[in-house]
Amino acid sequence: LQSNGCGLGFSEENASLEEQAMIKIAGNSYLASPNLPDFCGCSPGWSSAFYGAECFDSEVHSYLKNLGNQKSSESQNIDAKKVELEQLLMMETKNYRKTIKFYQKLLQKERRSKGPEIKSMLPKLRGQLQEMKSKVQFLELVKKYVQAKQWGVESYVLPTVIHNGKADTMDMAPMDESSLLLYYNTEKHQCNNQNGVRVLQAGTPLGLMAYLYSRNAFLEGYVQQFLYTFRYFCTQEEFLQFLLDRISSTLSSASLDPSTSLTKICNRSFYILQAWIEDCYSVDFATNTDLLGTLKEFISSKVASLNGYGERLLSLLEDTSARKSCSADACSGVDKCEEETEEGRKTLHSLCKKLSEDVSRKNFYWKLSKGMGPIAQYQRERLHTGSAVLPKPCCSSLAEESSVTLARADEVGPVLLTECSAQQLCWQLTLLQQEVFKKCHPVHFLNSRALGVKDKCVAVPKAVSAETVSLKVCNLFLSKCVQDQYLLQLLKNADSISTWVAAEIVTCHTTKRQVSLLSKFLLIAKCCYEQRNFATAMQILAGLENLIVRQLPAWKILPAKVAEIMEELKAVEVFLKSDSLCLMEGDRFKTLPTIPSAHVLAMHVQQLETGGFTMTNGAHKWTKLRNIAKVVSQVHAFQENPYTYAPDFKLQSYLRQRITRFKDADISALAADNCANFHQIPAEKHSRKIQDTLRRMKATFQ
Repeated sequence: LQSNGCGLGFSEENASLEEQAMIKIAGNSYLASPNLPDFCGCSPGWSSAFYGAECFDSEVHSYLKNLGNQKSSESQNIDAKKVELEQLLMMETKNYRKTIKFYQKLLQKERRSKGPEIKSMLPKLRGQLQEMKSKVQFLELVKKYVQAKQWGVESYVLPTVIHNGKADTMDMAPMDESSLLLYYNTEKHQCNNQNGVRVLQAGTPLGLMAYLYSRNAFLEGYVQQFLYTFRYFCTQEEFLQFLLDRISSTLSSASLDPSTSLTKICNRSFYILQAWIEDCYSVDFATNTDLLGTLKEFISSKVASLNGYGERLLSLLEDTSARKSCSADACSGVDKCEEETEEGRKTLHSLCKKLSEDVSRKNFYWKLSKGMGPIAQYQRERLHTGSAVLPKPCCSSLAEESSVTLARADEVGPVLLTECSAQQLCWQLTLLQQEVFKKCHPVHFLNSRALGVKDKCVAVPKAVSAETVSLKVCNLFLSKCVQDQYLLQLLKNADSISTWVAAEIVTCHTTKRQVSLLSKFLLIAKCCYEQRNFATAMQILAGLENLIVRQLPAWKILPAKVAEIMEELKAVEVFLKSDSLCLMEGDRFKTLPTIPSAHVLAMHVQQLETGGFTMTNGAHKWTKLRNIAKVVSQVHAFQENPYTYAPDFKLQSYLRQRITRFKDADISALAADNCANFHQIPAEKHSRKIQDTLRRMKATFQ
């Protein structure tokens, strides 16, 4: 959806193509298949880890309480609520889609006729769309709440969960909780209309895994927080074996009655397993073939023949693996098939996000300086056009060469940088950065010290490969825990861009051209941070703060208004380093695309990792792990709202070639070959200095 004339003039066919293309970048959907509503979308999502129990407010609780007034058993009442909720959600979704189509037609008519009646209708219709979108999102939140409440057990059953859930002890009288199992601290505060609740503070590895089966584990955000942080106290193999043991001991004995503990433990095990696959496949299963093989073998041999969940899990593993392979290889054909199968349940979320972008789009906190001037209207209109959703070129990182050919980048040199506008370069650099950022996972930012990531240093030295990094130093994960090292690639790309910025400047052969290029990079960085692309902004700042670049004579003749941008960038850097959650304040991050600085985020996580993870009794501090999970969850939050700028493949190819050329450059060596990098002393003044020096030397010998 567009507003104020942006993106108008599309035919219905083009609009539908854009809508289908946006399906790929939509976030997780809670519109599940009516055949197996209890098995779709088990992952709680980043909001659960970030907000915790506050993810579901009192309005959600009261709405669900008044939903389904049948006076029957508890299980039947829950089923009635779920049926009624599905019907309401389906009806509201249908009405919302109809209104969107009508809105799109009005936009096209307004572009062609520009009649006053249509212009007056558009604002009213936008307001109605906002209300309808809010209602649909609220119903989805209620549905998520219903899913989260299922299959949990009371706390006194948790010790039994640890003992592999034997049938003869499952329905016994309440048992006391062992202090070695879980450690609770009682705090009094309002939550769900209760005067006080028990807040988990610490627990043994077995106790923390058992707490996944607690009745409120999903509602408190514990499950998502656990999936982010469990590697600090157990390996992937240990966690998988724990789940498989629970399934093995309860699957054959679980009855159809959902109120029995056996059935709850069995179903919760499947839910947790699927949530783990949905959320962490790329960091746990894709990098560990033995772990994936163990899971597939167990499902095929013991689950598939007894329970329908087995086939669903195998299908989920295949689909997730296919999506990962397709993403890595940029397989447009598979993407098209996925669009067709997912269209019905993801289109709504794409349109919700797009509408929010149009209504809420604003500049960042720092304002554009007058020296930058207004952005051309045609450039704004290019922001959301049909080409904005075209597939990106086949490449996996900034360092890879694009197949698109351009007039030799080496011959063009920095000329193209000065000819293109700062806004154009900002957009294309943002798309290149997004291409790298979308592949990272919150878990990638954990335990970064073991990968050699340090403050004021980007990853590892260039002469040292990622394979040679020792994981024995400062390793906070268990020794047998497999860790994906994608963060190193992310930081190396950042380092390459910083080196490229410095190299482009010092290789300019005239001071005038250096001033032009310095101004261009400063304006690009300003555009980036105002568009919330803090990653590229900080990378450009690092290049400009290179010791050689900072000593260039060109800085002295740089226009004052442009030079002020350097101080703005430093202020942004201080802002980003001041608080680990500064970019999550307010609701802007939910509607506006954001790319954080990977190195700054890694440093924030390292700060939280400082200190011991265990108490004196050996229990692991869950409060510490919960805070870490909350900080890294913003990675998934930002990935839900991608940038939709129109890609310029030729310009991207040029930028890739230049970045690749200079990524390992020695800035001091490049600067030494260019006289423009040195302060020039006039010949007469230079001759006079020599004479004065000789005169002083003679005086010392007399």
